[in-house]
Amino acid sequence: MSQLLQNALKGIQSLLNGGKMKLTQTDELGALLAVLKKAMFHGLPGLNIEMPTVLYPTLLPQYDGRPPVKPQQSESTASRPMVNKKKKYKIKPRKTPQGEEEEEESSSEMEAVPGPGTSRVNMHDRNTRCSSSPGVQGLPVDGSGTLGKERVSSPFTTSSWKRVSSSESDYSDAEGGLQGKMRSYQAKVRQGALACFLSTIKSIEKKVLYGYWSAFVPDTPELGSPQSVSLMTLALKDPSPKTRACALQVLSAILEGSKQFLSVAEDTSDHKRAFTPFSVMIASSIRELHRCLLLALVAESSSQTLTQIIKCLANLVSNAPYNRLKLSLLTKVWNQIKPYIRHKDVNVRVSSLTLLGAIVSTHAPLPEVQLLLQQPCSSGLSSSNSATPHLSPADWWKKAPAGSSLEETSVSSPKGSLEPCWLIRLCISTVVLPKEDCYSGGDTGSAAGSTFEPSPMRLEALQVLAHLARGYFSVAQVYLMELGEVICKCMGEADPSIQLHGAKLLEELGTGLIQQYKPDSTIAPEQRVPVFLVVMFWTVMLKGPLPRALQSSEHPTLQASACDALSSILPEAFSSLPNDRQILCITMLLGLNDSKNRLVKAATSRALGVYVLFPCLRQDVIFVADTANAILMSLQDKSLNVRAKAAWSLGNLTDTLIVNMETPDPSFQEEFSGLLLLKMLRSAIEASKDKDKVKSNAVRALGNLLHFLQPSHIEKPIFAEIIEESIQALISTVLIEAAMKVRWNACYAMGNVFKNPALPLGTAPWTSQAYDALTSVVTSCKNFKVRIRSATALSIPSKREQYGSVEQYAQIWNALVTALQKSEDTTDFLEFKYCASLRTQICQALIHLLSLARASDLPCIKETLEPNGDMVRSYLLQFLKSGTEGDDPGASHSPQERDQMVKMALKHISSIQALTGDTARRAVMDFLENILTIYFDASGSQVALLELSDR
Repeated sequence: MSQLLQNALKGIQSLLNGGKMKLTQTDELGALLAVLKKAMFHGLPGLNIEMPTVLYPTLLPQYDGRPPVKPQQSESTASRPMVNKKKKYKIKPRKTPQGEEEEEESSSEMEAVPGPGTSRVNMHDRNTRCSSSPGVQGLPVDGSGTLGKERVSSPFTTSSWKRVSSSESDYSDAEGGLQGKMRSYQAKVRQGALACFLSTIKSIEKKVLYGYWSAFVPDTPELGSPQSVSLMTLALKDPSPKTRACALQVLSAILEGSKQFLSVAEDTSDHKRAFTPFSVMIASSIRELHRCLLLALVAESSSQTLTQIIKCLANLVSNAPYNRLKLSLLTKVWNQIKPYIRHKDVNVRVSSLTLLGAIVSTHAPLPEVQLLLQQPCSSGLSSSNSATPHLSPADWWKKAPAGSSLEETSVSSPKGSLEPCWLIRLCISTVVLPKEDCYSGGDTGSAAGSTFEPSPMRLEALQVLAHLARGYFSVAQVYLMELGEVICKCMGEADPSIQLHGAKLLEELGTGLIQQYKPDSTIAPEQRVPVFLVVMFWTVMLKGPLPRALQSSEHPTLQASACDALSSILPEAFSSLPNDRQILCITMLLGLNDSKNRLVKAATSRALGVYVLFPCLRQDVIFVADTANAILMSLQDKSLNVRAKAAWSLGNLTDTLIVNMETPDPSFQEEFSGLLLLKMLRSAIEASKDKDKVKSNAVRALGNLLHFLQPSHIEKPIFAEIIEESIQALISTVLIEAAMKVRWNACYAMGNVFKNPALPLGTAPWTSQAYDALTSVVTSCKNFKVRIRSATALSIPSKREQYGSVEQYAQIWNALVTALQKSEDTTDFLEFKYCASLRTQICQALIHLLSLARASDLPCIKETLEPNGDMVRSYLLQFLKSGTEGDDPGASHSPQERDQMVKMALKHISSIQALTGDTARRAVMDFLENILTIYFDASGSQVALLELSDR
């Protein structure tokens, strides 16, 4: 019977893996899952459950009473196979009991069959660094395969099972004979069902899978009913370590990518209702998973299964919404995983570091994790677990990296911290200290004769340091110089993957330093790393192996990462670097821009776009011109990624041109080449026709370039045609149905064009087209942020003649009134939060137009106010009382500035010499006076109004 079930499950899995079984109907999937759930517990001692013939997703009744569409077929699904016949890892074993040999073969088949378009069953194998750590951005490794020899074995590969001791096999020697074989066959049925479930998971959409969450994932402590048994039942109670590992693999696959599904969880203790809300049920499920997995952790004796438990925990940690859950869940995981970092098995040690990396990267920074990182080194570490007997002496974590220079250059510990951060100290030790003998015998992944930890362990430690630098920089900054030496050591090694992770850590540290010095930073100046120390840090980096990494043309991934690291220099520190180091950085980047490798070229283009914003470089005409030529060359590249990075850098470069316009010294504008400006305009026009990734920054650059043009340029005939083409490119981009970011940038660019008083706005033929495009967007665009930006652009011209004819002015005025009326017209709930900001910006534009109006414009204004006056008045009063509530910085004014704007508009209207008998001026004045009267009702405003009026 067991062999029949095994073969049937193999057949089902073969159909799933081959894409021949399409699980499109709920009944079909439900019938399969019901069979698999029954088979998962086949022969499990002490458990005999009855299952319905069909499982239904949560939104449908669990037991509907209706039979599946074809009962006969649903019965026969039990006989469909589950494992592909390919036996990639099958090796004939030595003389072992028959049941054990067959089980080994079955596990090899399970490992050999990845689902279509998915990773292998061993989802986070250490040799695939690109996706090694759940929930974190993996780091690519150069194609040299340097990690191949240091694979952390899966518990299901044949080679690893040859090393399993008899105590970890599926049944003991004393249980030989028929009973032992029967248990082995039953275990293989359970493993087959789990492997088939894994293929099912890979064959269906995650949103479909989560409908069956409660059937396989516990949400309350188990009571033994069919509803309560779950994958954790197997993980905790199955006698076979291989089956336990299979169950954990399946649970990992369910948890992988579940962040959005789990994000609804809310852990509150006061939900006294007649029913349990879905959010509370999910939170309860997350709590129960933590409880069960930590129970499994302390009870597990098999190293291979232990690795799977820790990987499953890492997947759970990466996806659970701890910011919406009660405290203590992560603290329990943190405290219980500490002893396993010194486990005899390298796989367990690596996965333990992966779990710690997941903790410090999930929803960072979390207050709970911040407290854990600040705990004394000895906290919770002396309690070694009976299940992990291979621990070193109790003070292993206190060891500091050798070398007095590290201690001398380290920053002093933060106030209130009596001991250094345990996790950073551990990771530094793992990377730079020789391995200890207490577990070296189990380090199958380490190269022969290597004195260091195995490569996967060191790589994982470097990733954890990078996560800490990204999420908890205040903790990492204490070790800045020490980490600098770690980076120099890593980048000086022969292994390109170690070099690469060293470069990534350098980039994260550099980015953290930049964040501290941003204008909007909340870090107090005395808590920042001093600039002199940042200069010292980067001087060490640039005198170390970083320049060599930049020239490693045989390892382009490393080169690109070194470029990214170089672009993370703090601008304030760059200007204080020795002159030769500054020249080195610039020369290297300009030289690498000619690289044939697109990865390197993209990274270089981006780095140049960062450097051109540095205050100490942006007024250097030669550097800016060299950078412009390099970027224009990259804009012609065949790679979209290179062009996108080059367009971003071109946008930054043109931002620099605008900043230089605002300086008192006009020498930069005079010295900057007019021919280079022409080249930049032509390239930006071409780029504005490219893909959205390129287009959004191309139009930003066009707006800046048109703003930068001097009267001396505009007067030349050679510029006339290119200006017309540039503005037409912007107009068409404003109007096209492109991504929101593209249209927003196009409206922003149009506003920049309006800021150049030398352009013939108001008289040029393109004036009406530009205004038509903006008024169309402000009244009808689905995206409110684009509407806000178009309203901002319409309020930029500073002279009445720039608005063109009376008809043109009237069209803009009417469009803004219509836009105000429609400021809540949206079917997208997400847009409602921008309503207030949109109304504020429109009100500012209307007041601006009033403050520039001529006598000939007043009849149109009066005509619009007659039917819409009450609506406009209410929004203008709201504008005066509350101001902006949105995210648009240009719309924020103090209450005094807002009422001053209205007063100035009233003063301007009252100064207009109107024709005798014209009532429009009086009507507009009455409208504004009425608004101010209401606003200043109790503050003696009538005196101010009388002074402003023309009575």
